[in-house]
Formats: sequence, C-alpha cells, structure tokens
Amino acid sequence: MRTLLVYPKFPDTFWSFRYALQFIHKKASSPPLGLLTVAALLPEDWQLRLVDLNTRLLTDEDIAWADMVMISAMVVQRQSTREVITRSKAARKCVVAGGPLFLGEWQDFPEVDHFVLNEGELTVPLFLEDLQRGVPQRVYSTSDFADMSQSPVPRWDLLETRYYDSLSIQYSRGCPFNCDFCNVTAMLGHRPRTKSADQIVAELDAMYRLGWRRNIFFVDDNFIGNRKQIKEEILPALIEWRKGKKGCHFITEASINLADDPGLMEMMVEAGFTSVFVGIETPAEESLVECHKGQNLRRNLAESVRRLQRFGLQVMGGFIVGFDNDRPGIFQQQLEFIQKTGIVTAMVGMLQAPFGTKLYQRLEEEGRLLLEMSGSNTDGSTNILPKMGLDTLRAGYRQLIGELYSPKAFYERVRTFLENYNPPRLNVAIHWEEVYAFFASMWRLGVLGKERKEYWRLFFWTLWKYPRKFALAITFAIYGYHFRQVFQNQVKT
Repeated sequence: MRTLLVYPKFPDTFWSFRYALQFIHKKASSPPLGLLTVAALLPEDWQLRLVDLNTRLLTDEDIAWADMVMISAMVVQRQSTREVITRSKAARKCVVAGGPLFLGEWQDFPEVDHFVLNEGELTVPLFLEDLQRGVPQRVYSTSDFADMSQSPVPRWDLLETRYYDSLSIQYSRGCPFNCDFCNVTAMLGHRPRTKSADQIVAELDAMYRLGWRRNIFFVDDNFIGNRKQIKEEILPALIEWRKGKKGCHFITEASINLADDPGLMEMMVEAGFTSVFVGIETPAEESLVECHKGQNLRRNLAESVRRLQRFGLQVMGGFIVGFDNDRPGIFQQQLEFIQKTGIVTAMVGMLQAPFGTKLYQRLEEEGRLLLEMSGSNTDGSTNILPKMGLDTLRAGYRQLIGELYSPKAFYERVRTFLENYNPPRLNVAIHWEEVYAFFASMWRLGVLGKERKEYWRLFFWTLWKYPRKFALAITFAIYGYHFRQVFQNQVKT
C-alpha cells in the first residue's frame, strides 16, 4: 500500500514563528509528531511518503503516487485540510483522516472515506484489521485511553529535519487539572499516562543519530503531571543521556506549581530544560475561580514566574481575556502583569470554547456559542458571546495587543526578563543559522526596522551589563518582530 501522509498548512499564528524562522532559514517550528507516530503503527511493508505543507508544496505527482492519503490536522488547519481533501478526492484517492479537527467536526467532511479518531495506538490497528478483511468502517473512535508504554518510536526517517527549528517528543498524555476551557482532558483524560525512561531515551537516540542538535520540545500538556516518575526516572535518564552531547536543549509545558519545587526546577535545568510554557491565564482571581484554574489560586503569580526565571527557566505565558468575571480594567491589568514579570513570549487570546469542554457545554446551554472556532486564540476572534459584550472585548483586546507588542513595551519587557533571569551553564552547539540570524537582525531590525532605536539600545545595554545573555537578547528581538507581524496581519479591525 502506497500511503501519502499529509500535514496541512498552518496560517500565520503566534506559535508558527514564521517571521522569526526566516532569520534562521527554517520553514517550520515543529514537525507533525502525530503523523510520524501513526506512520510507525502502519505495516512495515507499506510504502510511506510524508508531505508537510508547512515545509513544501503538495504536488499532483505526490497524490498520483498514492493509493491512500492520510491526513492529521488541528482546528486551526481547517482551510488547508479542506483543500487537501478536495484535491485527493478529485484524483479518486481513498482519504483517511484523524486528529483534533475531526473529533468534533467529522460530520462536516463528507468526502472523507474513513475517520480514525482519538488515540492512534487504539484505533489505527482496528482500521488496519478491517481494511485487511476488506470491510473498513467509516468511523473508528474509542472512549478508552492508550497505554503509552506501547507507543512506538515515531518514524523520524520520513522527515526532512533540516526544515525545522525543533523536533518533538511526547512523554505523557492527560492532565490532572480541570480547566473548563481546555479540551486536553476531554480528549486525553485526567490521569497522566506516561512512557518509560527507556522509551524516551530510544526516541532521543533516534533523533541524535539523524544528526539533530537543536531544540527538542516535550509536547506534554503538563510535563510534571506525574511528578514522582519525573523525579525518579525521567530527569535522571535525561541528565545521563545528555552527558558528552552538545545542543539538544529541551522545552516543555508545565503548571505554575512547578515554581513550588526547587529540587524539581534544579533537576530540569540540569537535564537541559531551558524554557517552559505556563498557562497563567489571568491575574484576576475571580476569573481563575470561574474557569476552575485552582492551581493558580492562593499564590503570588508574579513571584512564581520570577522564581522560575531565577532558577534558569524562561517562562512563556498563556493569557486569556473575556471571562464572565472580567471587568473593563482587565486589559490594563494583564498588560501590567506581563510587563512587570518580564514574560517576553506572552500569548494573549480571547476566550474560546473548544468542542468537548465544560465551557462549550455551559455556553451551548446558555445560547452563547457563535459559529465555528478558528482554532487560533491570537487572531482576535472568538466563538462565544462574552458578558462584557463582543465589541468591548474586541476593542480591549486590540488595545492590549497593540501596547504589549509595541517596540517600546516589548523591549522594556526583554530588559526586565534579562535582569531577573539566571541563565544555566549550557553545553552549546553553535549553528551557522544563528550566526546568520545575528547579522540579519542588525540589518532588518537595526537598520530597516521601525524598532531600530529600541534594538540598538537593547544591543549595547546587554553587551555592557549581561554579555552572557547577549545571544538571548538578539533572539528575543527577532521574536518581537514575528509577534508584531502576526498581530498586525491577523487581529481584525
């Protein structure tokens, strides 16, 4: 069976880093880990070809070659997904689809022949068994959760790694918390299911053998969900694995209570973790209560962020406006919190209600759901009717984003971060892309850019005060360029 695995194109989003990637001659931030995992579940005698539309075009020759086209997509990839399906069906190919987009919308894609939903370790074998018997069903789904110890090493050999800034690895699925706007638990449950240290090392070895030396993103929704195993198995294995190796630093996502555990933070930094995404959501406690974000309550959120930074972890923050309990002053409150904590990578979005969440169910009962969700929480859209009023929310959001990513505020935030951040001693691998990006930043930001005054101020300030942090300062300047481009292009007026 000749099978074409297609990953649809992302629009420009906060996390696409499209404009920043241009500085290092990369085409995409991360690869399609789900498809690569599905590929490892397919029969060994099948011929496989992977096309990531974020790195290259899908040609007519690709489609003609295939007997079957398999597509995995998230909600934000909806438009590109429809185009791929249309082209594949015009060529009379069998189309098989899975991924988060189709969990709540599979009925909206009548052209698709088969849907393989939920976790592939459970549903792909069922599909393959029926396909071999000649009786494949239209929809395969399950309410069970996969045993992660049975998850295979992704097929990294199918990937052109040179196009990517980071590779991905998944240690766990599921989250113990109950945030009502998050569909992670609806899809993957509350109990963190994990891989073993041996599995993680096997996946890292596969990447390293391919010559990979750049960042590796642990895509877990909460890396510290099973803290005991993290401390006793995973982190010691990572520390041992990285001995004698250059590069391969780690990024992940975790809840804010990571800041309560100095030993855990120290181990993560020793293991090579440099950045962590934290869902802070809002400094307004009444809104945290509303969305059941209990882990963020009864604490000094700003001090928790600073503690993570002081231990050597860069904090990327997620923020939301539009909760029922948000007051008109929330936009200024969010801005002040982000500025004083020095969260350079601050993703601020309007509240959305993904299918399957408790928020979705509540708002559906209240008649407050709008049309389909865009899947991007930073494009100035929402699928809910907020209590503060849609016009008020949109106007406040536009003002907040405009101020947050203005050159003056952004560069001020970078300096705040650098003053508080205690960088770890890293075994760094120097890549030619970073050298090129440095000189490109001087030209595009320091000469041509509207932010050139702030750029040079940061440039010389960092060289004088924090020379060890200079490369990071330039990296953040490039990030700021990307964020401004995205929000200028996408936030609707």
